[in-house]
Order: sequence, then structure tokens, then C-alpha cells
Amino acid sequence: MTILVTLALLLLLLMASIPVAVAILALGLLVGFIFSNFPLHRVMGEIFWAASTDFLLLAIPLFVLLGEILLRAGIARRTYSALDKWLSWLPGGLMHANIGTAAMFAATSGSSVATAATISTVALPQARRYGYREGFFAGTIAAGGTLGILIPPSINLIVYGFLTNTSIPQLFMAGIVPGVLLAVLFMLVILVICLVKPGMSGGRRSAAWQERFTSLKDLLPVLFIFAVVIGSIYTGWATPTESAALGVIAALLLALRYKAVNTVFVKEVMEGTMRTTAMIMLILISANYLNFVLDAVGMAEMLYRFVTNLGLSPLKTLLVIIAMYVVLGLFVETLSLMVITVPIVTPVIIKSGFDPVWFGILLILLIEMALITPPVGLNLYVVQGVRQRGNISEVMIGSLPFVVGIFIMIGVLVVYPDLALVFAKMV
Repeated sequence: MTILVTLALLLLLLMASIPVAVAILALGLLVGFIFSNFPLHRVMGEIFWAASTDFLLLAIPLFVLLGEILLRAGIARRTYSALDKWLSWLPGGLMHANIGTAAMFAATSGSSVATAATISTVALPQARRYGYREGFFAGTIAAGGTLGILIPPSINLIVYGFLTNTSIPQLFMAGIVPGVLLAVLFMLVILVICLVKPGMSGGRRSAAWQERFTSLKDLLPVLFIFAVVIGSIYTGWATPTESAALGVIAALLLALRYKAVNTVFVKEVMEGTMRTTAMIMLILISANYLNFVLDAVGMAEMLYRFVTNLGLSPLKTLLVIIAMYVVLGLFVETLSLMVITVPIVTPVIIKSGFDPVWFGILLILLIEMALITPPVGLNLYVVQGVRQRGNISEVMIGSLPFVVGIFIMIGVLVVYPDLALVFAKMV
């Protein structure tokens, strides 16, 4: 009964178009008043303070700042141009460059929305120039943008680690292989569709080998940032928070190298960082209080007993949870979906015998799917917002083949869990 009332209250608050952070906090207060005899609201200040001063969460504004610097410095545009020369000869042409650039930018930004917005700004003018079908082309950008929360560093993985007390370095290392495989899978989807329907391709273009090798220098900045951030974590030289700070320093050096730093640059970088960080932190702080209330009223234990009484095997339990995320992902914004459900679902997963690091990667794949499935798929709206013509339904239809690709990747990860754990075990 408690679970049903809580879900009903959450849906009512979200349907009322109340800001997500306010809705989560209001839900915590309502559940506390209805289901607890103790004045749980009196610990709100302590919980807010503890969440906002956690050293681990300092990595979030730093990774946001890192992505903003790289975006404003024009590094994404150079990366796209280089990958265009290497990949546009394939059936699908520039759409492979969309995925490749998204994968490389994901290795520095940590944000799906930032990745999708950046690639849209760079790629959509090229689609119009070379006569691509914009719906499918835009769908490849929306799908490629989802890689931003899987390939490390990932803000969503930091949030998952914070909520479940799971090792962030292990989560980062666990995301590498699935992230690369998913990028390859997306490119295979493009390849198959363009071979079956050549009209979707938009034509191939080729570049001389000298041009290709010359362009490799434009890939070095992204590889340099990735090496600094992930290398410092993998070798044990830095914590995730410290590695984020090192990444920011490296990004600033690159921005200075490209002579991009000026007053406008600093203003845009700081405004973008503060706006994104404030949104994320307000949701996290509110969610931390909600999680405390749900734990105090015994929600996690009730859910575990409910699942146990169903008599399902661990695999069937996992499939039920996957189905739940697929359905909720259609209606709930992704970060909110994570912070609301993870503290409740993860204990059930762990008690069923699954590895929390592996489940973190599986969860991110499910969150990726939610980013490109209507009606609330955030990446769809980001790409359409940059596109500014046509109908968003074209982007939605264009992204559907990649939803199938994510489903395939989820199946592969369930059957072969070591794909996520092979590097994580080395940390």
C-alpha cells in the first residue's frame, strides 16, 4: 500500500508540472507525514548539509566545467572534421562521424545532453549541405548523445555511485567496454539501414590519405583529456574528484593553445557550469531526503519482501526491474528516475546475487534508452531545438532503430556480465 501511494503521489506531482527537485522534496515530506509517527522533517537541514558537502559530489561541477570548456573552445568541431575524413566513405557517410564524435566527446564531457547539443550544432549544417534525410540523421545524433553517460567520465555514474556507495573508479572502468561496443553497434545499425535503403545514406565522401593522417592531430586533444582523467584514476594517482580537477586544468591549457580564452568565453563557460550544476545538485539534495524518508518508513524492505514473495528467480527479478525502467523511462526525466528508484531497487538486485557495479552499467543503458524514447526523451528535444525546423516526430522515428540497438546491448550484457567487469576488477 505504501509503495502504491508513493508512486501515485509522485505521478501527481510530476503531472502538475512542478519542477522535479521540488516534486521530489514534496514527495519526501508527504510520505513522512503520512506513514511515519516521527517528525522526519526535523532532520532535513542535516541531510541537506551532508549531501551538499560530500567531497565525491565535487566531481560533478568539475566535469560539467570540463565539458563546457571543450565545447566553447571548438574542440568538438575539429574532432568531427577529422572523423568525417576517416568514416564518411562508409554507407551512411557523415552519420558514422556523428557516432564517432559523440563517443569521443563523451569521453570528456560526462553529460548526454551536452554531447547531443554539441554534435547537433556541428553536424546538422553538414546534413543540409550534403542532402541527408534529416529525421534519421538527427536520430543518429540523439542516439550518439546517449554515450555521454556511459563512456567515462559520466556524471550519472557518479550519481549512481553516490546513491549506492559503489566505487566510482570501478564504475568508470566498467563503462569503457560496453560504451565502445554500443558505439560500434550504433554504427552497425546505420550501416545495415543504409545498405537496405541506400536513399537514407546521403552519399559517401572520401578524403586523400594525406588529409586523413593530417587530421589525426585534431583527435589528440580529446585523447589527451581522456588519458588525463581515466589514466589518473586507473593508476591510482587521483580520486575521481581529483581527476576531474586535472581534466579541467588540461582543458584550460588546450583552450589557451587554441586561443579561445577571452571574457566572453569565461562568461559562457561559468554560466553554463553554474546552471547545470545547480539543477543537478538541487535534485540530488532533494532525492537524498526522499531516500532517507523511504528508508525510515521501510520502503526498501517492503519492496524486497514483495519481490521475494513473488517467488521469482534472480533472472526473472532482473527482467521485471528492466521492464519497470523501460516503462518509467517513457514518462520520467532520466536523472530523476535514477535518484528516485536506485536506492529502492539496488538492495533488491544485490540480495538477488547481482554485482552492483555491473548493475550500474546496465542501469545506465536503460537510462540511455529513456533519453531517446518519447514522450519525455530529453535528447530528442535537444536535437530538435538545435535543428529548429521540421517536426520532432521525424527525430523520434529516426532514433527508433537505436532503441533496438540498446536492447541488444542490454541482452549482451546480461548474458556476458564480464564485459562490464573485466576492467573494473583491475581497479
